Amino acid sequence: MNSKLQRKLDRRMIDYQKIEQAVRSILEAIGEDPDREGLLETPRRVAALYEEITAGLGQDLETVLTAKFHVDHDELVLVKDITFSSICEHHLLPFYGQAHIAYRPRGSVVTGLSKLARLVDAAAKQPQIQERMTNQIADALSQALEPQGVFVAVKAEHLCMTVRGVKKPGSHTVTIATRGIYRDPAQAAPILGLLDL
Repeated sequence: MNSKLQRKLDRRMIDYQKIEQAVRSILEAIGEDPDREGLLETPRRVAALYEEITAGLGQDLETVLTAKFHVDHDELVLVKDITFSSICEHHLLPFYGQAHIAYRPRGSVVTGLSKLARLVDAAAKQPQIQERMTNQIADALSQALEPQGVFVAVKAEHLCMTVRGVKKPGSHTVTIATRGIYRDPAQAAPILGLLDL
């Protein structure tokens, strides 16, 4: 069986019926008619949405980094501007932005560049807070590759700050997680210089 099919079979099951009932209840609670034309399919659409935006829930992040290669390279590897979207676990509203991942290989062991983007997606596709997501990415990369150092920066806009509460659109939150040699500010400084934070 190919790995793509196996992943599809291994996917967790979403209880569409429960989500649809909950959405109908919310619509009724705010004074809407869930049976009017524009809202008839909304509960089903929201259930499908939640399946998609929580696809990383329960996933072992290290498994994303199973592709390892031996390359004669022990200097900085940096992938910038990896876009992502997630949902804030406090209000179930989206937050979105870019992640930047840098690491310095040990023993010439690297991973595929696309795997770093997949790692960000796996961490983001679940109810999250940005601080934990940043740490999860750094920890998974550290554990899977055992590099000399890891540097992860995430910059995001949170709808819970822009459409409700303080209502400050355009404000961004930056979180950074460092491991190994990049805990030393002198080692991390060149990476910061390459990023538009």
